[in-house]
Amino acid sequence: MLELIKQPWHWSVAGAIIGLGVPLLYLLGNKPFGISSSFRHLCAACLPSKVPYFQYDWKKETWNIFLIVGIVLGAGLAATFLSNGEPIQIAEATKAQLSALNVTDYQGLVPTDIFNLDSVLTPRGFIMIVVGGFLVGFGTRYAGGCTSGHAITGISNFQVSSIVATICFMAGGFIMTHLLLPIILKL
Repeated sequence: MLELIKQPWHWSVAGAIIGLGVPLLYLLGNKPFGISSSFRHLCAACLPSKVPYFQYDWKKETWNIFLIVGIVLGAGLAATFLSNGEPIQIAEATKAQLSALNVTDYQGLVPTDIFNLDSVLTPRGFIMIVVGGFLVGFGTRYAGGCTSGHAITGISNFQVSSIVATICFMAGGFIMTHLLLPIILKL
């Protein structure tokens, strides 16, 4: 049984679990699925302040904090105990494209050529880690939710704002991947 768990699973398994989990959250507790709200609740719980955005009864959303803690713990346990020891499988075409951009070490969860402590001090590392992190946080707040909240929960509820947000997320991802990333990685 453990060997079955250690093998890569088809993406549709996670899709089915998430797809069934969203309506289950609504049916059992009228709760929306999203990750960015978990960080808001965590900040409201840990950093009590006079910031109006954090002035609400976060204790009613404790389930969401458990969700994010479970995701982090589950990922840590899976990476530690369920890894099969083989490198992550990447398509040859992707390897060739990454190699042309001087990214050759993609054996871990993230390319260490880009994401490491020393790279923060380089222009490309600073842009990728610091500026990128800021833009993700700003975009999440500006859009009123994260990609999982909008694309999974919002679209399934036929919310026009979520459809627009998801289209913008996708367009931004394509622009970043095909236009900006090659420029940044050559810095």
